[in-house]
Amino acid sequence: MSCASANHVAMTYLDRRRLLALGAAALTLPPSIGRAWAIDAKVKTGTIEDVDHVVILMQENRSFDHYFGTMNGVRGFGDRFPIPLPGGRTVWSQNHTKAAPPVIAPFPLNTTQSFPHMRVEGTPHSWADAQYAWDNGRMTNWPDEKHPHAMGHYEQADIPFQWALANAFTLCDAYHCSTQTGTNTNRLFLWSGTNDSTGKFGGPSISNSHDTLPEKGGAKEPYTWTTYAERLEAAGVSWKIYEDMVDNFGDNPLVGFQSFRDSIATRPGSNPALAENGHSTQHLDVLRADVMSGALPKVSWIIAPSKDSEHPGPSSPAQGADYAARVLDCLTANADVWARTVFLINYDENDGFFDHAPPPSPPSRDASGKMHGGSTVDVTGEYHLVRNPIEKDADRDNLMGRPYGLGPRVPLFVVSPFARGGWVNSEVFDHTSVIRFLEKRFGVMEPNISPWRRAVCGDLTSCLDFTAPNAAIARLPGTAETAIRAGALPATTTPPTPGLPAAPSQASGLRRSRPLGYALNVDLVSESAPQLKFRNTGDLGAVFHVYDCLRLNQPPRRYTVTPHRDLEENLPQGPYDLFVLGPNGFHRRFSGGAEQGALSLRFRALGQKFSLAITNSAAAACNIVVTPNAYAGKLAPWSATIPAKGSANHIWEISATNGWYDLSMTSPAILGYLRRLAGRIDYGQPTTSDPEMGAAVMAWT
Repeated sequence: MSCASANHVAMTYLDRRRLLALGAAALTLPPSIGRAWAIDAKVKTGTIEDVDHVVILMQENRSFDHYFGTMNGVRGFGDRFPIPLPGGRTVWSQNHTKAAPPVIAPFPLNTTQSFPHMRVEGTPHSWADAQYAWDNGRMTNWPDEKHPHAMGHYEQADIPFQWALANAFTLCDAYHCSTQTGTNTNRLFLWSGTNDSTGKFGGPSISNSHDTLPEKGGAKEPYTWTTYAERLEAAGVSWKIYEDMVDNFGDNPLVGFQSFRDSIATRPGSNPALAENGHSTQHLDVLRADVMSGALPKVSWIIAPSKDSEHPGPSSPAQGADYAARVLDCLTANADVWARTVFLINYDENDGFFDHAPPPSPPSRDASGKMHGGSTVDVTGEYHLVRNPIEKDADRDNLMGRPYGLGPRVPLFVVSPFARGGWVNSEVFDHTSVIRFLEKRFGVMEPNISPWRRAVCGDLTSCLDFTAPNAAIARLPGTAETAIRAGALPATTTPPTPGLPAAPSQASGLRRSRPLGYALNVDLVSESAPQLKFRNTGDLGAVFHVYDCLRLNQPPRRYTVTPHRDLEENLPQGPYDLFVLGPNGFHRRFSGGAEQGALSLRFRALGQKFSLAITNSAAAACNIVVTPNAYAGKLAPWSATIPAKGSANHIWEISATNGWYDLSMTSPAILGYLRRLAGRIDYGQPTTSDPEMGAAVMAWT
């Protein structure tokens, strides 16, 4: 692999000095949008209390790789640890059994050459096809379940606004939709923290059965659990949904709830505020007026009309970009309001568009109900165990017992004076993380969020700088012209699938990254019987994915380990080859056999250093060789002879690699023995994305 080193790669953000140097040559914007970057955050307490307004725009149906797989500094097509598939392939080479070609890799949609691909046709995105494509984490038959053009992706020239927004503010590359299904269920997680897995309150939801009122075709039987909007109302925290009731594309899930239906119908005892704030037409001109008058609620949700929703078919990336720009135009109309605002732009689900990262999930279960893996936190509520007769057409017998989520990655932009500078955040989040952020700021708790999600998904606070946010600004390209051009396209298109798969590539370059609370390790210990030991000494919970490379027809085993906990798993005797993934580039590889039980390795983080301690319990000395796999010249090789019944230790500095490491340990005397250790050590300071990610074309076989 040939990758540019950190010393030769420019950061992607624009600081004030560079912006001034650009001068009139910089891309221009309407003055109100330019203020989104020129307005400083209003810092009073240096805490989250300085955020007075949270605005949430949930758009439609785009995966992370579909938009940002080629962007530098994010976990995209240059991911150095793609999951293994049978036959020596990786996740980049997907089976296609229904027609030629037999293997499909991600391919560019190239709207600069064929602009109609801006309105690419949508793909299946229901409970069944989503579960089949995910395949309990094997992720090997995506084109068969989602159609071949689901592997199509955009690049910077196609979606310049979305890229520039990421380069100016903060982009999350480990934000997942909440569940492996479509729109309404995922929006339920954003608005209420759950899909009612027990079925006690009208759920569980796995389809769009309740996305409209009964008189417009929605289910008559309502949902009866409490939404977060109702909790805000009860706590006296102001809120509002800005939408067009004539055309909100069925994207307001509150219409399925009894309390909101009663309010709309003005039934006795109902709360009129629920209809006024949650089911009345409030266009962007109302949003602008509220901003200008200082009446913007504490919490606002925005629902775009169909043509602006970014959904394949009625909309497009260009039209969605223009809508986001218009929302920013409203929010920046009052500099004092914008200085205290966090604007979140996310996507309800991925449609069927491919994303290569295996979603963190509770362990899958076999036919007997036994879990493939383990968890140190209660996983109640995270499995599909109850049938909803209203959604029987969406259900499948062979999918009972499947985990609900997390689903594939989708983009999340954190746009705020507290989030400027072109940062990437790689903490695991999902839609309930938005509620968690609101909990943190306004103190209104949401009991619907399951213990497992609270353990695994963060609260978004790591995306913002509350103490010294006023350091970097940038500019965005215009959007209106391309949006008009996209809106004029007469129909959607289905792009042709390349006849020969070509491995995707990703731009090189660093991106600034805030410190995260992960401190993880996995050991394989085999003094008596082989055993995996998962250790979490950090402040964030984590899911480890374990792929057995000798048995890739089996689902990966997944282990959820909460902070300051350990988890152990016994392995069968005999040869092994285990591929382990965790959050933010964490990777371990263990290969060998029963005869290698004498060597054990201990990894330990030591601030901006780490150590490897190797113990030899055998009666004879053993030679080991530790070789860097990346970061040439910054991580030195090491070799040693470990005496019988003895040990050796070595320490590496990682300040030159921005906290990243990647080493392999082998023993010349032991055929097939391998220990690979890679990841990032967070030592409490901002750092960067992986300096070696990107630039290389990944092998697809």
